[in-house]
Amino acid sequence: MIKLPEALGERSGTAGSGKKINLLIIGDSASAGVGTKEQKNALSGQLVANLATTNTVNWQLVASTGLTSTALINEIENIKSQRVDFVLVSIGVNDVTGLTKQHQWVSNIKTIVDLCNVKFDNPKVLMTALPPMHLFTGLLQPLRWWLGLRAKKLNELMILATADNSQCCILSINIPFTPKYLAKDGFHPSSLAYSIWAEQAAKALKPST
Repeated sequence: MIKLPEALGERSGTAGSGKKINLLIIGDSASAGVGTKEQKNALSGQLVANLATTNTVNWQLVASTGLTSTALINEIENIKSQRVDFVLVSIGVNDVTGLTKQHQWVSNIKTIVDLCNVKFDNPKVLMTALPPMHLFTGLLQPLRWWLGLRAKKLNELMILATADNSQCCILSINIPFTPKYLAKDGFHPSSLAYSIWAEQAAKALKPST
């Protein structure tokens, strides 16, 4: 598989005008914008631009290629405590490929949400559902099919792990993942996929802004 770099550009800033909101985007290579060259065309840039049409958005991106849910816990622990209104999380693909045990996944998801509540003053946490990995053309069959089943199972467990937390919800992205929605590695989102992800995330957040 082609190894693509993280998108270049700012990872924090302020944009827009209107009611002030604090946004934190955390997670793996998809959060980091792998699949597109610049952050402005990745998830962070397009989400901030969308929210900034009606709000002043103070935002920060903390993301790295290869992060598992266990590694993300460590990243969150290293972020300074602050008031955040919304946290968007993208994690899980590396747990699928890295064979994270199901009980560990459930424990990690609960810990991630609890840590966000404690460190960021009880924000709304939007957990992005794992993508349909059986549609990733960069993976060969039957591996693609098998990883797709694991992704589906981890999504089911994520829903169960967050069911009793009123401040947390799951964002299921409606993207067909045909070739134009995939980067040239056949694994990461393209700029077009990021735009849809950002739009749907903004829609999930805007009613509360």
